Amino acid sequence: MQLDEIKQRLRLLGAKPCHERYLLRNWLHVRPLGSGRGWHKYLPPKQLCAALPAIEMELKSLARLHSKDVGEGEGTRLLIKLEDEQIVESVLLPRRSLCVSTQIGCAVGCLFCMTGKEGLLRQLSSAEIVAQVVLARSLREVKNVVFMGMGEPAHNLDNVLEAIDLLGTLGGIGHKRLIISSVGDRQMFERLPQGPVKPALALSLHTTSAALRRKLLPQAPAIDPVELVGLSEGYARAIGYPIQYQWTLLQGVNDSEEELKNIVKLLKGKYAILNLIPYNKISGLGFNRPSWEHAEAMARYLNQRGIFTKLRDSVGQDIDGGCGQLRARVVEEME
Repeated sequence: MQLDEIKQRLRLLGAKPCHERYLLRNWLHVRPLGSGRGWHKYLPPKQLCAALPAIEMELKSLARLHSKDVGEGEGTRLLIKLEDEQIVESVLLPRRSLCVSTQIGCAVGCLFCMTGKEGLLRQLSSAEIVAQVVLARSLREVKNVVFMGMGEPAHNLDNVLEAIDLLGTLGGIGHKRLIISSVGDRQMFERLPQGPVKPALALSLHTTSAALRRKLLPQAPAIDPVELVGLSEGYARAIGYPIQYQWTLLQGVNDSEEELKNIVKLLKGKYAILNLIPYNKISGLGFNRPSWEHAEAMARYLNQRGIFTKLRDSVGQDIDGGCGQLRARVVEEME
């Protein structure tokens, strides 16, 4: 189900724009659809009121909690069952944040990612993306949403942007608190500035070497890191908040002194934040995370040279919580 289909159904039941906004806002904020003192002042049609219980049940069926894994830190991974019984992952993060998925599987095929290992199974609809936020809000407050779970948002751009527009308006989430994580796509850079909601961008960079990037991200668009940063810089200046560059630290792969020097050349003077994220180890993929001391030294080196760098630990180390790991484990148990 798409968000447009929900809106169309409401209109067929006689909903006017004021009714539509009221009902969608209540859904997004986890309130009963026809509740609140303001509802009856809009004089809703009787057939619309009669249909609300059934519509409410259908909306709840879009995303149901299958299970949750609470880590020792502040991260809680949610396994969410969709209407067709497929399972996706969302993650409750610190600071009232939520990480959502945009696809079941992923076609980019990053060598260090469990989601990429299974390939793309299907796209999530715009309503399924929003429903992850609604489900999370039924558990706790959510003020930040990052599109950083399973899937590549640029490969499901229509549905992602439709979800973002609703979350950034009736959902009450600030534009810069909606963050798309992407490997980078020229079409995405063309379309992001055109929408009513201008989300922030977290770009998966991982290396300054075009050849190594093609190897690590085999199905990502063939965009040289220099061009990618140039496209990102233009968007950052247009929206007024920095690009977050994601750099998964892989021991012996992209944590060398040469990479550090090239990062300085690439990002010096850019409106950017570099997030160094030690790899969340996945058995069988052949990658390891560097020591924390080495990661700290890298962050210190970059900050001393004017590259605003944050060292972030991966959520879910204690529960095998790398993106796609919990889903893979549960699917295997169900088969």
